[in-house]
Amino acid sequence: MNILRLLRTLRYLRPAQIYGRIWFRLYRPRIDTSPHPQLRSPIGAWAPVYWRRSSMISPGKFTFLNVTHEIQDADWDQPSWPKLWRYNLHYFDDLNAVGSNERKAWHQLTLENWIQDNPPGQGTGWEPYPTSLRIVNWIKWSLIGNPLSFQQRQSLAIQVRWLHGRLERHILGNHLLANAKALVFAGVFFEGEEAQHWLNTGLRILGEQLDEQILADGGHFELSPMYQSIVIEDLLDLVHLSSIYEEDLPVNNWVALLPKMIGWLRVMTHPDGRISFFNDAALKVAADIAVLEKYAASLNIKIVPTAMAPYLLLKDSGYLRSTLGPAVMLVDIAPVGPSYLPAHGHADTLSFELSLFGRRLLVNSGTSCYGIGSERERQRGTAAHNTLLVDNSDSSEVWAGFRVGRRAEPKLLELAYVPNSQSVDALTVRGSHNGYMYLSGQPEHQRSWQLSASDLLISDTVHGDVDSAQARYHLHPDWIVEMNGNLGVIKECDQIVVEIEVLRGRPHLESGLYHPEFGVSIPNQCLCVDADNNGQAEIIFRWQS
Repeated sequence: MNILRLLRTLRYLRPAQIYGRIWFRLYRPRIDTSPHPQLRSPIGAWAPVYWRRSSMISPGKFTFLNVTHEIQDADWDQPSWPKLWRYNLHYFDDLNAVGSNERKAWHQLTLENWIQDNPPGQGTGWEPYPTSLRIVNWIKWSLIGNPLSFQQRQSLAIQVRWLHGRLERHILGNHLLANAKALVFAGVFFEGEEAQHWLNTGLRILGEQLDEQILADGGHFELSPMYQSIVIEDLLDLVHLSSIYEEDLPVNNWVALLPKMIGWLRVMTHPDGRISFFNDAALKVAADIAVLEKYAASLNIKIVPTAMAPYLLLKDSGYLRSTLGPAVMLVDIAPVGPSYLPAHGHADTLSFELSLFGRRLLVNSGTSCYGIGSERERQRGTAAHNTLLVDNSDSSEVWAGFRVGRRAEPKLLELAYVPNSQSVDALTVRGSHNGYMYLSGQPEHQRSWQLSASDLLISDTVHGDVDSAQARYHLHPDWIVEMNGNLGVIKECDQIVVEIEVLRGRPHLESGLYHPEFGVSIPNQCLCVDADNNGQAEIIFRWQS
């Protein structure tokens, strides 16, 4: 074990996370099988907004993360299946997926099998996060018009009691929000003193955590567009729940957060309507912006359209969007955050993504896996992103799947928009970070972007002695780049769309991988520019506007 790296990681944690982890491992709540509380009478039915694709192939056979497995011998917890796949198996998302009404018989059988095959408190399915999502999915499914049997209601109550004693206060973040949401759903679904206790606990956690986790610009503090979408849907579900029961819930507090949160997500969404890839992010895990806006509208939540100005700065998060002509550029000058919970952070400081003519051109590499391993570390590493790699080292010390030790601290040095500059609108963004200062030469990376409607100039400078510095530009797989010396083109179907000129440094091409979804790896190209002897790399992309 690398003790120094561990200490660099632990120094950012809150004391409650450390002793909370110890408590979580040592304490096991007793299994409470007492009769379930009575059900509360709803005043309406759940009106689902279906978006999630079906994951159920047949009873006992499922596809998650683009991988298919079948449950055999009543074993829901095969060690050979990745942990995230097993998590998905125990979520029961298919109950509320597209076409779920056609699979009612399958679902009934699956619930019965799960109860029979997963004894209380044992296995992956009883970990707090999958338990939280399963509780909500069972309740939603019931409220659609699928009344739970006595056995199912009894199991549900046992799950809620277990969760109440296993809250993820040592993890915090989106996990604790999911725990709280499940307690609120259960506290409203059931009634009586015990249910009220669940409800009070869930509401208290939500109140505390939403104040902390939602930034002033509307961003969720883990700074992942994917988790932003998940938390937005969580809040919309809670607002929806308040319309089905007469129980007094702080719905106005939740509604007040949603316009800015949806606005934030809109800023971080590409013209194709799907999220950008900063930190842990993949498609088809969370609802797209259009689905969330439709859901909000169905709940009479007013969302003011975001005017896509030449630039929009999410100041509290550290992200910037610029729209000029056919170009949409998204820039990351964000910290690895929050400092005590960087589990979903990547070493992607001063990276960016670019769409042209409504399509992605330059992309960060995405996320295809969780867990501990070399591929997970590679995908979190600096080289997998559109930024500068110094001495083949990561700008932030990502390790062990969800850990970060040393981390880069970025600064926004300049943001200037000049309308109609020589008949061309132009935006200049300049930032720096100290993520490489631990190296012997104590280098600082500084990068500038100069965007107009017809070109993008990117300049990288390393201040300090280094052995190597390399700017990396990952192409979306739809595009092909060809280089001839310092000049090049980006083509599609033999049609030149973008011209390239490397003004400083030495370019070459590498093969890469693009991960738009979990379980998906698509070959692509990476244009690399090795910095010159002065530590500078500069490139311009030109197109017809």
